[in-house]
Amino acid sequence: MAETLILASGSPFRRAMLENAGVAVEAIPADLDERALEAPLKDSGASAEDVALVLAEAKAVAVSEKHPGRLVLGCDQTLSLGDEIFHKPADMEGARRHLLALSGKTHHLNSAAVLARDGTVVWRHVGVAALTMRKLDPAFIGRHLARVGTRALQSVGAYQIEGEGIQLFDKIEGDYFTIVGLPLLAVLGELRRLGAIDG
Repeated sequence: MAETLILASGSPFRRAMLENAGVAVEAIPADLDERALEAPLKDSGASAEDVALVLAEAKAVAVSEKHPGRLVLGCDQTLSLGDEIFHKPADMEGARRHLLALSGKTHHLNSAAVLARDGTVVWRHVGVAALTMRKLDPAFIGRHLARVGTRALQSVGAYQIEGEGIQLFDKIEGDYFTIVGLPLLAVLGELRRLGAIDG
């Protein structure tokens, strides 16, 4: 008997991916200060993958402690360019700066997924994808952002590859779902192993 998974996220993209795959989902976002959790990690020199994993785990554990017996999925995604970790841009100027910094370079998207039950982690995974952005003319960046509008503020890279953002790239190596923010194949495999979905 499949169980309803709690998604410790308000992301409509993650929820839609799970629902489209036939997973029954209830979204209960974790109420955490992610930047406060991340601050000591930055000081310790943690990798972008580690940061994503710690944040995903914090979300899964926090929500699972409030919902005994339920299986909870926590997720987080970081974008790394060399040693620098990017966050969702706060405004359109931030989105412009993101795209200028990524222009002509290869960056990595690190998508972490953690399953927890009763405050205990039962599984963790990080999917990584490498994306090479073509060299972008600053005027084009302005026109692009004018077209996509505030959707640019919904992702760490200021783009959505499932939309017009795909035009920004020369090369992509990695799983589509990982890029969109959830390493779905790995999550589905673990849900089957746990007996949470039919397999």
